[in-house]
Amino acid sequence: MRIALGIEYDGSGYCGWQRQKHAPSVQEVVEQALSRVADHPVEVTCAGRTDTGVHATAQVAHFDTEAVRELHSWLLGGNSNLPPAVSITWVKAVAADFHARFSARGRQYRYVILNRLARPALLHQRVCWEHRPLDVAAMQAAARALLGEHDFSAFRAVGCQARHAVRTLHRLELARSGDFIYLDIEANAFLHHMVRNIAGTLMAVGRGDRPVDWVAEVLAGRDRTLGGVTAPAAGLYFVHVHYPEDYGLALAPRLPLFG
Repeated sequence: MRIALGIEYDGSGYCGWQRQKHAPSVQEVVEQALSRVADHPVEVTCAGRTDTGVHATAQVAHFDTEAVRELHSWLLGGNSNLPPAVSITWVKAVAADFHARFSARGRQYRYVILNRLARPALLHQRVCWEHRPLDVAAMQAAARALLGEHDFSAFRAVGCQARHAVRTLHRLELARSGDFIYLDIEANAFLHHMVRNIAGTLMAVGRGDRPVDWVAEVLAGRDRTLGGVTAPAAGLYFVHVHYPEDYGLALAPRLPLFG
């Protein structure tokens, strides 16, 4: 039987989703929890691997099992064995051909910026703090150049292992709510550090360090060294995965809101 599940987590205490030998990962603790419920080793595959310090409100994963359990037993039993920073939010039996990663047609992230003079205390490791005023209108104008299908080499990490850098950006919107700025971005897939590199580049425009047209020049240059700095991981949240209707996973985005 193949089972899909939704997972939310505070990534600040983990080396990211993927299992690593040197540090605790979200994948590791989820697999340990589900293995206890299944009474056999469980291997979990996710929709999008997140980096160290990155959070998720709606990660999707799947696993295979021969154990016969009620769906609520996977949820309650899994959560009873998970640390407080990780939670299973839903569980559903799915078709054998469902794959959390390869069946996905789109993914969405939200990047949260706290834009005020004073640094955060309660939201430490939950937001990106920028003390200089940001012009959201200028950032939005610059962001339009990134919409559509492009080679995003200028926004991929040096160590990115993707076969190519062509991605289709369906949506990129910015909005302010009090001291908070929300950057919502949706694409068919993302490159390593792509969202954080886009956020850092747009913030350079928002501060007035660079003109609006600069973002289009960076994109066309296909050179990571020409863009802005990589924005901190703390502000990034994995919030949605879109799947074909055939799988019965009509999921709604789960957006973190602070302002």
